[in-house]
Amino acid sequence: MIRDTVPAVESAISVPRWRSLLFVPAHVPRFVETAHERGADGVILDLEDSVPQDQKGEARRLLSASVAKVGVKGASVLVRVNRGLRDLAADLDAAVMADVDALVLPKVDSAEWVSEVANAVTQLECERSLGLGRIRFLAQIETPGALQRLASIASAHRRMVAMALGPEDFSAAVGGTPEFDLLLAPNLAVLFAARAAGLVPLGLIGSIGEFSDTHKLREAAAHARRLGFAGALAIHPTQVAIFNEAFSPSAQELEWASGVVAAENNAATRGLSAFSLNGKMVDPPVARRAHEILAFAGSN
Repeated sequence: MIRDTVPAVESAISVPRWRSLLFVPAHVPRFVETAHERGADGVILDLEDSVPQDQKGEARRLLSASVAKVGVKGASVLVRVNRGLRDLAADLDAAVMADVDALVLPKVDSAEWVSEVANAVTQLECERSLGLGRIRFLAQIETPGALQRLASIASAHRRMVAMALGPEDFSAAVGGTPEFDLLLAPNLAVLFAARAAGLVPLGLIGSIGEFSDTHKLREAAAHARRLGFAGALAIHPTQVAIFNEAFSPSAQELEWASGVVAAENNAATRGLSAFSLNGKMVDPPVARRAHEILAFAGSN
């Protein structure tokens, strides 16, 4: 493994709130032009699967202007790069710039590869006088082999900020279809590894290609949040509003959380760390969840 040979990250960077990350093909101007209007927490300018090989060069040439356009309303700007070395090198050369917040790394299968990419990004940041370490990594897990190395991938480098299972690629890799039974276990594995490493877990149990059945999509997103996921990747604008709502606290949750925090403060004056509220026991883990709900609502 190649180690960093440059200074460490200049300052700590907060964990992002990514309820929805919308993929946009970087070579299609009409999609890029309207991406900032979709309401996504982040926009992923895709240089990988959605861009034909003979148009990747043009997508890279337009990337600087595209980054400025999709981030005009304050959304996070991400770029998904390619896995192959020749395309990856060209992608990094085009994508490492001041207004890019993160790179989406596809088909991640080892910590060593994450470190190699991180070192290349660091070199480019140095050459371009950019803030060291500001560009973060979202790793897509898309092969069964990667599941055996999730813990090391999640902690591979300080640039790592989020992980997500790629349901379509993963299903194809195991010879299956992106159905609930197949995707539950690998999604949970990614969730657990991400949480253990302090990363943002993204995903839902099913194909992200199904966007026409909004009722089914809403149920899948709500289920994912109950499991512990913080957001999901969207391939169509109609998914964005659904994800934003599903991965945000409801009015009922906010009312519950406020009540728990108020009761916790009252209990603390009596020297209690566990107490009863509306017939249910509240102990520190429950109170912590209430604080997290209120903090999340305050950040959006």
